[in-house]
Amino acid sequence: MAKFVFTQNPISDLADSYDAVIIGAGGTGLTAALQAHELGLKVAVFEKNVGLGGNTNKASSGMNAAESDYQLQAGIIDNKEDFYKETLRGGGLLNDRDMLRFFVDHSALAVDWLRNRGIELSDLTITGGMSKKRAHRPASMAPVGGFLVTGLLKNIQAEQIPVFNQAKVEELLADEAGKVNGIKLSTTEGVKEVHAKAVLLATGGFGASKEIIHKYRPDLEDYKTTNQAGATGDGLMLAEKLDAQLIQMDFIQVHPTAQTDGERVFLIGEAVRGEGAILVNKAGKRFVNELNTRKIVSAAITGLNEDGAYLILDQGIRDHVKAVEFYDSIGLVEHGDSLAELADKIGVDASALPETVATWNKQVAAGDDTDFGRTTGMDRGIEVGPFYAIHVHPAIHYTMGGIHIDPETKVLDSNGKAISGLYAAGEVAGGLHGSNRIGGNSIAETVVFGRQAGIQMAKFIKENK
Repeated sequence: MAKFVFTQNPISDLADSYDAVIIGAGGTGLTAALQAHELGLKVAVFEKNVGLGGNTNKASSGMNAAESDYQLQAGIIDNKEDFYKETLRGGGLLNDRDMLRFFVDHSALAVDWLRNRGIELSDLTITGGMSKKRAHRPASMAPVGGFLVTGLLKNIQAEQIPVFNQAKVEELLADEAGKVNGIKLSTTEGVKEVHAKAVLLATGGFGASKEIIHKYRPDLEDYKTTNQAGATGDGLMLAEKLDAQLIQMDFIQVHPTAQTDGERVFLIGEAVRGEGAILVNKAGKRFVNELNTRKIVSAAITGLNEDGAYLILDQGIRDHVKAVEFYDSIGLVEHGDSLAELADKIGVDASALPETVATWNKQVAAGDDTDFGRTTGMDRGIEVGPFYAIHVHPAIHYTMGGIHIDPETKVLDSNGKAISGLYAAGEVAGGLHGSNRIGGNSIAETVVFGRQAGIQMAKFIKENK
């Protein structure tokens, strides 16, 4: 099958005005563009980077949803209330409850919406902090992010929705009454102004901005980041100039399993642990429930003071996480025909590691982790050679704080009043996740609130004709 290639629109195609302008071509922006277009709006998407997809391209685990048809087909009986409570608990009870309720209630609908557009996430895995397999991913078990971006771009191209790259928005335009009515942007052909009846900020977070991280979390400024280089908080700064309110900006998530040994940082997705991998220290021992929340697992690895930790897995786990093929292809995976050989290669206790794995396999068989109380990601032990290890460190991964929005994705000003014509969704917005994001919830957020933004912009425009 030929590889899909998306055709970018040249700046010469740029119109003077659109019904809706979307800033950012990640999962949120592309979803919103498609939904708004389907509701009859003339839409354009603007992306500052050369490539499209943003941080969504890096997502590897899945898209959380409860009470989906795919779950029932797999014999998983789930309920939205558990999803709500577990996300709330994972976020330290600091989540915006109204946003969270909307998110949970629309998660399965979002999976259906994708399926109806040829983007099928029919396989299921589990992520930290969740009690059921809610993370939906492709049947191939490929990383969900690139699969989602490609699927959305196929739909965008089929619908002839214009997407302009290397087009950085420098300013939001507003009329005398404060209604947002356009953008000013830098392009390869100079500065342009584009008018619009509604504008969506879908610019992602600030995980690659040393400046903003220093301002809100100086304790993290020396951490490496899993984010793409363009995640510099542009949308936050654009919105702040219009008196938009920022919330929970000190809530920055450190992901426990990133490969940071080289110049490039690679996220080792939660699905690796969700399908059965364990974490060990230099002594070859487990030291944490590997599928606790990211905050707790990251703190446990940092607390070792041992230059990170090692993920241990076998061929059976590898067969259920296709991303491991990629990690191996770029040299991130150590191999051993036996656990003792693997231990020697990675410098951990060669007598202790086989004992640790044997104990773990007994606990998996009994369904009872008597050491750390792990209850999920225990579908299989670590028994089938060859055996594999990946060196991991915590790294800045996600920024939970951002622009204050309501569940309709309207941007709120410093007085809590909606800024007319301005919307925000995805990682640029704060509130949904509280103090810690659950793995699998970011992709769900891009689709749930990307759709919501498209719907609400269409509603706003039709009501204000």
